[in-house]
Amino acid sequence: MIPLLIGIFYLSDTVLSDEGKNLSAALIFALASVTDWLDGFLARRFDQATRFGAFLDPVADKLMVTTALVILVWLDRVGIFVAAIIIGRELAISALREWMALIGESRGVAVSYIGKLKTASQMVAIILLFLYEPILSIPIYALGTVLVYVAVVLTVWSMFYYIKKASFILTQNEK
Repeated sequence: MIPLLIGIFYLSDTVLSDEGKNLSAALIFALASVTDWLDGFLARRFDQATRFGAFLDPVADKLMVTTALVILVWLDRVGIFVAAIIIGRELAISALREWMALIGESRGVAVSYIGKLKTASQMVAIILLFLYEPILSIPIYALGTVLVYVAVVLTVWSMFYYIKKASFILTQNEK
């Protein structure tokens, strides 16, 4: 879905208006988010999780979020500092998880409740920021902006949470 998300914004205004681009991007991102959640839910529910899926799913998620944030920076709807914090955390925690898996401690940095909250707030914020225009006098962009800052706080908080857990595991392994 990433090429579709990017491609929407390269269409001429005669093909798709700005409002149409915004709505299309929001729908594409929402569909990707819902199908990602459903895929994970079904894989766990029916015990169909695979190592390849466990590896690829977070990579695809991070690519989709990164692409969306880059587009939103390009559209001047998200500050570059906000995008850098979110993208930087995703890269850092992915590297930490990979390292912990290499030493046989991947469970120590498994997804936590705070990580799930972070993801949910990011997804909803990105959808709202793509929608941009008010709906029924509801200031969608303002709500999206507030929510993306909530996501930044949760992003930093969850990063320190995972680093603290990993540090504890690593110091226990050294003893």
